[in-house]
Amino acid sequence: MKIGLSYSRCVRDIVDGRVDIDDVLVIIARTDFDPNVDEQWAGIWSSYGGGNPEYGTIMGFSRSAPEWSEYTNEDEAKFRDVSCTLWETGKLHQPRKFGTHPRRRPEIWLEAVLPDSELESRPAVKEAWDKFQMLAGLTDTKLDRDYQ
Repeated sequence: MKIGLSYSRCVRDIVDGRVDIDDVLVIIARTDFDPNVDEQWAGIWSSYGGGNPEYGTIMGFSRSAPEWSEYTNEDEAKFRDVSCTLWETGKLHQPRKFGTHPRRRPEIWLEAVLPDSELESRPAVKEAWDKFQMLAGLTDTKLDRDYQ
């Protein structure tokens, strides 16, 4: 399971097929909007440069980084569909709705550790986890094997 730390970059990864939306536990965003409200969605789409490949040179970096500037207006429905699905499934957490203002993180995704009960009940997940642990060991990634 993945925990996302950037709304625009995580949604882009889902739209591009790099991350499956079913593998997302939650995305912790720095946004404060409802993707089902047309006016709010229009603001998000344009603030990330959606539909405007010249965003960086014409508009500069006004409110957000132009994470979606390479996508056309025809792609907008994909971004909105993913955003609405995240919203409706409770996977989009927006701390600004509660008065906090998290800073932008360099990380896009964090991996969530699965409990043993989850691993034992799903052989394919256990096999993938075992392979991940082997690769993590080869790359000196530190794993908390005692995590409860």
